[in-house]
Amino acid sequence: MNIVKRICSIVIAFTMVAALSPAQAQDNAAARAAREWRTAHERQILDDYFAFLRIPNLSRDLPNVRRNAEYLMQAMDKRGLKARLLEVPGAPPAVYGEILVPGAKHTYVFYSHYDGQPLDPNEWATPPFEPVLRTARLDLGGQLLPFPAPGQRIDADWRIYARSASDAKAAVFSMLTAVDALNAAGLKPRANIKFIFEGEEELESPHFAQILAANKELLKGDLWFICDGPEDPSGRLTIKFGARGIQKLELTVFGPKRPLHSGHYGNWAPNPALMLAQLLGSMKDAEGRVLVENFYDGVVPLNAVELASIAEAGNDDAQRKELGLARVDGGGKSLGELINQPSLNIRGMSSGRIGEQAANIIPSTATAAIDLRLVKGVTKEGQVARVIAHIRKQGYYVVDRDPDDATRLAHPRIARVVVSADGYNAVRTPMDLPLAANVLATARSVRSPIAVQPTSGGSVPLDMIVDVLGTETISVSTANYDNNQHSNNEDIKLLNLWNGFETHAALIMME
Repeated sequence: MNIVKRICSIVIAFTMVAALSPAQAQDNAAARAAREWRTAHERQILDDYFAFLRIPNLSRDLPNVRRNAEYLMQAMDKRGLKARLLEVPGAPPAVYGEILVPGAKHTYVFYSHYDGQPLDPNEWATPPFEPVLRTARLDLGGQLLPFPAPGQRIDADWRIYARSASDAKAAVFSMLTAVDALNAAGLKPRANIKFIFEGEEELESPHFAQILAANKELLKGDLWFICDGPEDPSGRLTIKFGARGIQKLELTVFGPKRPLHSGHYGNWAPNPALMLAQLLGSMKDAEGRVLVENFYDGVVPLNAVELASIAEAGNDDAQRKELGLARVDGGGKSLGELINQPSLNIRGMSSGRIGEQAANIIPSTATAAIDLRLVKGVTKEGQVARVIAHIRKQGYYVVDRDPDDATRLAHPRIARVVVSADGYNAVRTPMDLPLAANVLATARSVRSPIAVQPTSGGSVPLDMIVDVLGTETISVSTANYDNNQHSNNEDIKLLNLWNGFETHAALIMME
């Protein structure tokens, strides 16, 4: 089949799935069972979820990460999921469970993670591991609520505030609650269902490939469902066919060996804070386009169906207004288009002190933490090499450790670049994957219309799943888009948690 016929056939298939009649939409028996279960058990569900959220889960806090794994083992065993820990030396465990169906034609693997991002508790309105309910979003005046009394009405617009309330304990808990609902309704999956919950995704999954390789036969499936990330800002159930990859690096430039008095030495000693600002400024233009040479080379373009799915999402005006942005980067391109391009992001900068702690000094160093988001066709190694080449072109001698005195005196501009040992490349599953139509139809039978995206802006370790297991992946996102994930005051809207139960129940019952 030539490329024109292939694209036409994809467009027709995509359109047919999109054109489900209203009678077909929102009529899924498993989703109804989840709704009925949730309606009858809302207070108990919240109580159970709060208990899960109270267990600290910062990725580097291994004792507490293991406490989370033990909690999940008990929760899965309680539901008959034959839980076990999948471990390799030096890594948090992944927690595995399964429902095996004799004679099943398909095997679906449901993935999420239970670890969380670093935090500063002083930045939170309430302690991050003491979950609370609020009437609405905190920045819009959401008020604290007491835990619901027996028989009290629970409003779907309320929000739970806690670290990992949305990313990604919500998805883990949602899948387990979906199993509760299906068990109560006597509904038995028709495919083999496997669950795996990772414990170090927020560290870029440094050991996950080893876990996959050590359990290759156990974890193989026709399709992996990646249950992570926020839904489309429209509030529609969101299906994503890929995810960006990520590579982190830290860039430090050097001034005098010790901080100097800014009056005595200003205009003479080079200021590394200014040097760093100028160096970073050389990496992007006023529209946010990366100026690093060859940065966009090799990007695999979107095909007709993928472009159509982005166009169908509409414009970004409402989100821009909600975020208070008078202008955005990208030269007029939509958010959907731009997350299918590689990016260079400054995660944070540090040099000297500010506020009441500021001193009149020329600092000795300045550091920026950078993340490179990757898309199909560019690699983590290639993008790092391009960035380092750009730094050299700006006149810097690049090292990977603190320079000694001889190096300092030999080179007028020195940059230390430390590349994270972890990271992974992007994956984009073809939208004409044979099982894709079934997934989209199932999603539309729960909530319609849905949002379909070629790529998630966030990063998930899809490449190692594809490379090690040879399987395909599709992401299902249910958390509210305004959830403050990775930041302080993270939340999950109850409506999204409730909807997640229904979505996961329907996918678990997919033939």
